[in-house]
Amino acid sequence: MVNVVGIDIGSTYTKAIALNSKREVVGTAVRRTGFKLAIAAESVFEDLLANSKLSRDDVSYVAATGYGRYTVPFRHAQITELTAHAQAAVHLFPDTRTILDIGGQDIKAIRVDGAGRVTAFRLNDKCAAGTGAFLEKTARYLGLTTADIGPYAMRSTAPKAISSVCAVFAESEVINHLSNGIPAEDIMMGAMVSLGGRAIQLMRRVGLQSGYMLTGGMTRNEAMVKALEESLGEKFHVAPDGLGQLNGAYGAAFMGLRRVEKLNAEGKPIPPTAAQQGEGEKAAVRRWSAMAATPKAGSPASEAGEAGECPVVPAHAAGKPAAAVAQA
Repeated sequence: MVNVVGIDIGSTYTKAIALNSKREVVGTAVRRTGFKLAIAAESVFEDLLANSKLSRDDVSYVAATGYGRYTVPFRHAQITELTAHAQAAVHLFPDTRTILDIGGQDIKAIRVDGAGRVTAFRLNDKCAAGTGAFLEKTARYLGLTTADIGPYAMRSTAPKAISSVCAVFAESEVINHLSNGIPAEDIMMGAMVSLGGRAIQLMRRVGLQSGYMLTGGMTRNEAMVKALEESLGEKFHVAPDGLGQLNGAYGAAFMGLRRVEKLNAEGKPIPPTAAQQGEGEKAAVRRWSAMAATPKAGSPASEAGEAGECPVVPAHAAGKPAAAVAQA
């Protein structure tokens, strides 16, 4: 039985998922990323093996995605984030055409075609007030844990929106609301309504097309899903069993499995890992510098992937000149 692992190293959480040759989920794992990305990758991989009851020898292929994908030494390939999200979304919900991914340090709006190819995208990575981190910070101010955010906000009867678009000023606004006696649940729900409104505006900039899907950790938050759907006036697809948070990892594993199937059909061996090639750990490209490496915001993605980058790059081809990669 072939088992393929996808690992998504995000700014806040590192996620991993294992798929077998029948495209069934064998196991999952999630843990905080921290600042040592390679250690986060190794730790979540160990968690995944334990949860899946697999050994390292049972894993045929590892595909890494996320901003820390180049730091995974045992990867066979690295896959761009947008491509991984797009492929997973269309595989899980074939009618998906517009994806909203809310992460800890950024929000991504992605438009895709029926084949799961990225046709346009926008990133909001300029301020924490437009990300999931803002909700976590607001929750901490209110004495809530991350797990409490959704159920607590659902108790709101009169959400108090946070109008500031700067995280620093938004924090002051939260304090002001508390001092004026606004119930904490109304402030929490108001923060979600505000974040949801900004997220929908980002989606409008790539062009709204029916078939909406929400991905990222916010898929576990029913209050956030409610705020988004009310702002958009449409329903979002949300993957079941917590897979929404693992959408990037799922996409990496799914594309890795297709790669293995192609290699097996052609009678070719699985390529060596980055570590076996002596590549070691590369420095991660920070999410907030992504705009420098992407085409003009909202512009169509190239056929090769975001910013002309090949969506699936074998680990042994990384770092070679473009011509050399093309011939690999």
